[in-house]
Amino acid sequence: MSDFTGNPFVWIGIGSSFAFSGLFYRLYQDKKKELEKLKATVPYKKMQFTYVLRASPHKRLQYVAVEGMVQADGEPIASQYVPRCFGVIQRIAVEEHWKYWNSFTRTWNSRTMNKKETNNSVPFSLVNPRAYINDLYVSVHNPLEASGHFLDRVYHKIKHAEEDMVNIVLQGISGEKPGALVEQEEMLKVGTTLTGFGEVVLEGGQVMRLQAPQDGRKYILVPGDYRSFMDRHESSASMWKTLTALTGITGATLLAAVIYNTVGDQDSRSK
Repeated sequence: MSDFTGNPFVWIGIGSSFAFSGLFYRLYQDKKKELEKLKATVPYKKMQFTYVLRASPHKRLQYVAVEGMVQADGEPIASQYVPRCFGVIQRIAVEEHWKYWNSFTRTWNSRTMNKKETNNSVPFSLVNPRAYINDLYVSVHNPLEASGHFLDRVYHKIKHAEEDMVNIVLQGISGEKPGALVEQEEMLKVGTTLTGFGEVVLEGGQVMRLQAPQDGRKYILVPGDYRSFMDRHESSASMWKTLTALTGITGATLLAAVIYNTVGDQDSRSK
């Protein structure tokens, strides 16, 4: 029994279990607080913002959820690589992957260089596709300032470098050679269902605008509808809660086993 209680791996397991339990509990609490703040919002599709905004003294709602379909206010952006693909935000990234010779390990190692990124956007709004009134829309202000992964990758290609005899000789002299050219395009496509969390203000008595909140809360844009987003957050909170319980129980079980074996050893010696 003493071998078990004196095994350092057992104590490492106990300490690690309680440490992970504390970490998972903190992540659970953070996710729970974030979820409570998001639950305090009211989805756009369940209320008429225009009437509420007009009735408010500052024509402003501090934090609400706006759900709708992406629609360009003017001409949308055409994809550079995909035919008949249009969006309102476009991000194109091109980067070169080079290989250099490491004389110490005698291997070719990779590195990224000459990375170029281009961002384009046009004004757009979130419209309610189920509404019978065409004026029922919310303009989205400065979407690139919002957090959330709302861009869809529409193109990704890796072009590997071709090697010939001349390049091989030059590579042997310089110790470097091109590996590949990576091209990627991401877009927020027209027609995408998008949910935004932020502040809504009324401009000119008619135009509703979604923007970053002035009270410091997060400005968020996420693909999908409001309910799906909340379900994902609730599942994430449940996962951290479950991991907290599992690691805590594991640590407590190991500690109880150590205590039981220690008491057993003492009883054996007394006899």
